[in-house]
Amino acid sequence: MKQNAMQKLRGAEGFASYYSELFGDRWQNLKASLSASADYVEWKGGGLESYYLDSASVRAALSLPLENAENILDLCAAPGGKTLVLASLMPENARLTSNERSFDRKKRLDRTIESCLSPEIQSRVSTSCSDGATLCKKAENLESFDRILLDAPCSSERHVLADPKYLADWSPSRIKTLAMQQWALLSSAWRMLASGGFLLYSTCALNPAENDGVVSRLLKKFPQAQVLPPKLPENSLYSDFYSKKLPEGEKTEFGVHVLPDSACGAGPLYFCLLKKI
Repeated sequence: MKQNAMQKLRGAEGFASYYSELFGDRWQNLKASLSASADYVEWKGGGLESYYLDSASVRAALSLPLENAENILDLCAAPGGKTLVLASLMPENARLTSNERSFDRKKRLDRTIESCLSPEIQSRVSTSCSDGATLCKKAENLESFDRILLDAPCSSERHVLADPKYLADWSPSRIKTLAMQQWALLSSAWRMLASGGFLLYSTCALNPAENDGVVSRLLKKFPQAQVLPPKLPENSLYSDFYSKKLPEGEKTEFGVHVLPDSACGAGPLYFCLLKKI
């Protein structure tokens, strides 16, 4: 779609035109699945309560290798579902820092950790309230984490479709703005990743500008960045935590995209596994 045409797209009509162009004949089925119920998984982290999150989110979080990890960062952690997955599975000597920029959302993150994790695991999880895009400016954070999960704020088209106000305000310029924010977060996360460490980048966006497009920019700027195929974990390995088959997703240029029309309602969720070599 040409730039001038994109600039004229606004609201529900513009949203439909943009994504119809992007997905072609698939769009109507995909749109219907976005408006239907999501595919939730009950995660049992050892606390007083279970936590329910999209099965695609579990699939993504499990794709970050945690073997031999010592210092883990969940950079944009609220409301806390992926933090629970990482905390539940991290090695016994590992520590997890879960960061959230919004103070109100951090309070929700704190409640999730307190309610859904055992006291022992809670003792190895700390939370912070900072802008992830500037955390790398603190000298003590440079290359200090051997595992990082960045679930970046995004267009979240599923939520846009469900809210008439957001849909009426939609425009392609929001995608461009979000992609810039995502790049700031990803480049900050990369600077905080230790040599040999793994970084998982994810969004719940449909459009590739916020997914492969952001990863492509990282690969061009940092030649030591290597894309790895995120492995689908065996369900039996984690049967104590959940009891549902996870979606495989569809391969993209650099990652995997779980789309609800082909994954029984799971997603949308994009994720890409990177290693600093």
